[in-house]
Amino acid sequence: MNANIKYIFLFLAFTFSGNLLLAQPGDLPSEEVEVIKDFEANLEESEKLVVEPALPPVDDSDKNLTYDIPLRTVKLDYLPPKIRPLALRKEKVGKSYNGFAKIGAGFPNSLYGELGYHFSDPDKYALTAALKHHQANFKQIENQRFSESGGRLNGDYYLDNGLAVGAYLGFQSDQLHYYGYNDEEITRSREQSKQHFNLFDIGAKVYNGERNQGDLNYEAGVNLYRLTDNYAAGETGIDIQLGATKWFADKHPLKLKLITDFTTYDDTIKQTLNNFYLQPSFTFHGNGFKIKGGVNLASHNDKFFYFPDVEVAVNIIGNQLAGFAGAKGDLQKNTLRSLSDYNPFVATFNRIQLENTSYYQYYGGLRGSLSILDYQVEGAYKDAKNLPLYLTDPTDTVKFLTIYDTVRIFTLKGTISARPIKGLELVATIGQNIYNLEKEDKPWHLPALEANFGVRYTTLEDKLTLKANAFIENGVPYRDLRGTVGNLNGLFDISVGAHYRFSKNFGAFVDVNNLANNKRQRWLNYPTYGINVLAGISARF
Repeated sequence: MNANIKYIFLFLAFTFSGNLLLAQPGDLPSEEVEVIKDFEANLEESEKLVVEPALPPVDDSDKNLTYDIPLRTVKLDYLPPKIRPLALRKEKVGKSYNGFAKIGAGFPNSLYGELGYHFSDPDKYALTAALKHHQANFKQIENQRFSESGGRLNGDYYLDNGLAVGAYLGFQSDQLHYYGYNDEEITRSREQSKQHFNLFDIGAKVYNGERNQGDLNYEAGVNLYRLTDNYAAGETGIDIQLGATKWFADKHPLKLKLITDFTTYDDTIKQTLNNFYLQPSFTFHGNGFKIKGGVNLASHNDKFFYFPDVEVAVNIIGNQLAGFAGAKGDLQKNTLRSLSDYNPFVATFNRIQLENTSYYQYYGGLRGSLSILDYQVEGAYKDAKNLPLYLTDPTDTVKFLTIYDTVRIFTLKGTISARPIKGLELVATIGQNIYNLEKEDKPWHLPALEANFGVRYTTLEDKLTLKANAFIENGVPYRDLRGTVGNLNGLFDISVGAHYRFSKNFGAFVDVNNLANNKRQRWLNYPTYGINVLAGISARF
């Protein structure tokens, strides 16, 4: 079609030009022009000029460039985010209660009361108050009675800058009686046999209440107590603690703790026992294993002690079987407070000698979880210098003196806990100690075999709880004032109890202790209480 258009244009052009020629005057030729072929315009092929691009030469000379950038402070107005500690997802729980109360009475001649309440605002504060009282009078033996009363107030306040402040205030008033005499030959009034310990303690600390960007937890605190008894003996203790923990990858803690611990005991003379501790450690958690390396550096009277703080744990078969081994040590105080907690019949006025027990312990064992069963078996060797032992005071036969000896202790201990069915819990613990003493013949009043068994069952939609416990202990060795050496009778104590909730807020309980009416002597001439019953009501609100 393009060729036809071309011919049409040529035809019109020649026709128009012919008309123009005919109209020209003069002597132009009048011959006709015959078109032989179409005009074709062709250009001759030109020679291409090839230009190869090239980079300019590299300038490798050193040049120092100076930039003059004015400093400018840009103010950003924003609120820093509040970072909360990471936590596992919480399972749905039932309604919670802030307060509880428990009151009861029993045989022989006992009273029991307990009260507690918790106030809190998760973002601002938490406050807990608790009171407890228990007393009993077993009239079968003269002055075999006791009374224990105490209370405690704990609180924490969370500041907006991530800091938190914690404090506590407590008191404990324990009254007991030295009834370890033959009341058929000797009669003592209640006032003559009474011992009364009063303990007041207070403390405060500052710590980070929220997780910070550096994953650094820190704490600084001070604790103070004052203990007095019925015989004009008193003791004051104060310890200051500084600690920090740096977390790496959310699972490897680097810890550093500094402790200064001061104790002053006073009766007719004054004794002091001051210890200092520096405790650095690092724990690495790997895939199926844990390694902890640390040291406990302690000082007393310009004498330094270096105790290990190391442990290795390896999962052999997942969670079913794991092995662990480690070594640790410490400088442990023996004070009026610690000695009277262990033996309430210890002689106090002018009879207490403050000492440190320094020990090294090496241990290892196996632990794991098998479906419904958790278990742990452990063996240990402990080398303890100045371990307290207890013998009858020759100046007052109803009290005990504390003597010290170097003791090497081999221990084998096993623990099993199981939940075979819903609501049923079983626990069993048994331990055997073998003592090797440097000076004394026996570990006076220290048990060798201890075993505890417990069962707890909850049913009727958690309304009814049944429990039973068995406590077994060997007879401890003793030496009386005549030099007679022997073993006291052993402990075999079976106790049962039940708690039934009538409604969401009210319930009733009953505890029957020492069903076998075992009156073993834990301390020479001090038989324990036989069968006793305590029953009452409970409430939560």
